[in-house]
Amino acid sequence: MGGKTSHIYAIALGSNQPRSRTLTPRRLVEKAMERLSHKPFAAIARSIIIETSPLGPSRRRYANGCMIIETRLDPPELLDKLHKIERKAGRKRQRTWGARTLDLDIILWSGGMWGSDGLVIPHPAYRARGFVLKPLAEVSSRWRDPLSGLSPRHLLARLEKPRKPR
Repeated sequence: MGGKTSHIYAIALGSNQPRSRTLTPRRLVEKAMERLSHKPFAAIARSIIIETSPLGPSRRRYANGCMIIETRLDPPELLDKLHKIERKAGRKRQRTWGARTLDLDIILWSGGMWGSDGLVIPHPAYRARGFVLKPLAEVSSRWRDPLSGLSPRHLLARLEKPRKPR
């Protein structure tokens, strides 16, 4: 990879569709975490895997986690690699909010903000998703959202704060 500089990324991992009897959603996330620990990636931190309720029409519960990785891949190159890992796990991109064997999203990166066709960093919806913020806060308490300046722990606290009725 020559003289390319390394980047740090926060990757959200999720699954709610078993691939087989032994490849449960939790095991699919574990295997993806293992894959993201080997070249061209280096694992810096991995969260525990939590079970969460589904969003949208899916009825299956999710296994969710987060990793902090280092790689020399630029955001579009990393996204391509993540999509290949998803496909290898049996992911078929059919409908939004549908069941999926594996979902890998770039949440944050050390370069701040990124925008191109098909990729926006920070992930546009992560601030409103407890299933992303909880594992992210576990592994990256010092990272700051480039738009709000808030840490994942602070964003999670805001999300979980009870709202006063009007």
